[in-house]
Amino acid sequence: MPGSRRGVVPEPQGPGTVPGRTPSGLIVFLNGTSSSGKSSIARELLRILDEPWFHLPVDAFHAMRSRREVAPEELPPILRRTWMGFHRAVAGMAAAGNNVVVDHVLSEEWRLVDCLGLFDPRNVVLVGVRCSLDELRRRESARGDRPAGLAARQFPQVHSYGPCDVECDTTATDSVDCARQIRSYLARRSFPTAFEQLRAALLPDGHEAVGHTLFPGPRLERGAPAAGSGSPTGQQP
Repeated sequence: MPGSRRGVVPEPQGPGTVPGRTPSGLIVFLNGTSSSGKSSIARELLRILDEPWFHLPVDAFHAMRSRREVAPEELPPILRRTWMGFHRAVAGMAAAGNNVVVDHVLSEEWRLVDCLGLFDPRNVVLVGVRCSLDELRRRESARGDRPAGLAARQFPQVHSYGPCDVECDTTATDSVDCARQIRSYLARRSFPTAFEQLRAALLPDGHEAVGHTLFPGPRLERGAPAAGSGSPTGQQP
């Protein structure tokens, strides 16, 4: 048919977009140890934020995996692939213009580096979800669905990378007030973002990330992400 554009692939519209879609959505990135209260904050954010938001919890991705037993030596690469797939699912949702709340455990540096190469750093709000070690131990014991000592093993590393855009302490502050604090920050975001600063520090050469990327960005050139032992939930120490 004359004038038909069938088969013509539209040109990308620039960083943070996919053809035919709106600009990149925001990512509220909740980083904290297991049992720190990230999921509760995410649920409150979805309740109080005006625009449509999606909550993408990493535990939901681990729950999708088949329940069959695997040999100990098989588990680390399975967990690594799960985390990497989770990161790319988040990036894809944001690239399509969706606002996303992510709860994450940055207990290994490669996880952060992978995200820095995949997400549009200007559109990420990094939230440090803190909690005292004593309270983490109490919650972990009460919930009974996490390996004993998991939060304590994650505790030294999770918040060791540098700046956050927002910090919440759930030791004595409930999830409602934490969500309100994050909502207040979203209305007056400051720049450069924590992700922009971390990307400049950890990936100063501006290489692209390993594998397919949805945003122009750094490449992980430190070799393959380190594999380590982990629990069935993938929340490694």
